Amino acid sequence: MKLITSSLMILGSVGLLFLGACSDGNQAANPENPIPAMTETPIAVSSPVAKSNHDHGISKGGQVVETGKYHLEFLAEKEAGGNHLDLYLLTGDDHETVPDAQVTAQIQTPDGKETTLPFAYDPQDQHYTGMLNEKASGQYQVRITADVKGEKVNGRFSFNR
Repeated sequence: MKLITSSLMILGSVGLLFLGACSDGNQAANPENPIPAMTETPIAVSSPVAKSNHDHGISKGGQVVETGKYHLEFLAEKEAGGNHLDLYLLTGDDHETVPDAQVTAQIQTPDGKETTLPFAYDPQDQHYTGMLNEKASGQYQVRITADVKGEKVNGRFSFNR
C-alpha cells in the first residue's frame, strides 16, 4: 500500500513539474502591455514614483501616469485649510509643459461625497493647482480630466490625509 501511495505522490509531483514547465510564466499583469478597459476614453491608473529618470528629468515625487503622448504627475500636500493639489501636465518626448489645458478633478472623499474642482495654471511654476477644502481623514480618489485643444486626457490618482 505504501508503494502505491508513494508512486502516486511521485507521479503527481512530476505532473505538476510538467505543467509548470509548459506554462509561459507570464501569469501576472504586465504593466508594459496592459489590457485596455472597455471604456470610451482610456483611463490610466497611477503608481507612486520618486526617482530620477534620464528621459523625463527629475520627478516631483508624486504619482505619475503616462497616457498616450502625455505625462501627468499628481501631488497632494496637506495644509491647514485642506489639501493643496498640484498637477504637472507634460507632452512630447522632451516632456514640455502644456499651459493651455482646461483641467478639472472629480474627487471622492473618504465619506463618499463627490466634488468637482477646477485647476488653475500657475505660469511661474509651470503646473496646475487646486485647493480642496476638505479635512476628513482617509483615502481620497481623484480623477483628473484635462482638455488639451479638444483632446481628452484622463488619469486616476489617490492620496491619504
